[in-house]
Amino acid sequence: MHTVSRAKFIAGALLALGLTTAVVPAHAVQKGDWLIRAGLGRVVPNDSSSGFSGAPSLKVEDVSNSTNLAINFTYMMTDNVGVELLGALPFKHDLTVIGLGKVVEVKQLPPTLILLYNFSPKSGVRPYAGAGINYTRFFGERTVNGLAGTEIKLDSSTGLAVEAGIDVDINKDLFFNASLWRIDIDTRGRSSLVGVADVAIDPWVLFVGIGQRF
Repeated sequence: MHTVSRAKFIAGALLALGLTTAVVPAHAVQKGDWLIRAGLGRVVPNDSSSGFSGAPSLKVEDVSNSTNLAINFTYMMTDNVGVELLGALPFKHDLTVIGLGKVVEVKQLPPTLILLYNFSPKSGVRPYAGAGINYTRFFGERTVNGLAGTEIKLDSSTGLAVEAGIDVDINKDLFFNASLWRIDIDTRGRSSLVGVADVAIDPWVLFVGIGQRF
């Protein structure tokens, strides 16, 4: 499925979930609550690349999807406004270069801080949205196939992030969560063989999990 179509489908599914669960008993979220959500995060890059400085015809044509365990913590500063921190186990990606195929394996950690607004804190179905900042650190770079035996490093990235999500109460303490993120991740790959290239990863991130309020 095309990335934009996938995002529209996910957004529609979140909206449908909210509409179809409107009869869920309400357990209010309020100022001072801690919300912890744990589940699976799916990173779907929407990537593009410049050519490498030493070989302009070589570009990164694909950064693979990745799924791993993720967790986020939210502190409600008011009934409606909260601060959320997203964390996860490392996501692993394969980088494919035009004409060479898969040439790099890399891991990344994307901690993200979001200021969010909860639209219906007294409802059993609570849609929310927010914006903030992401820091992505790349590590464990390994070259394979056409670049095997050479060195490559990916710079860390700092960029904007936006989020939309929904919590649906299961009982007074537990709730189901689904959320969709768009994160601005731009890195620079530095290869000992083919030079430097700018790579925009800019992924959609889908999170599905279970949360608990404290």
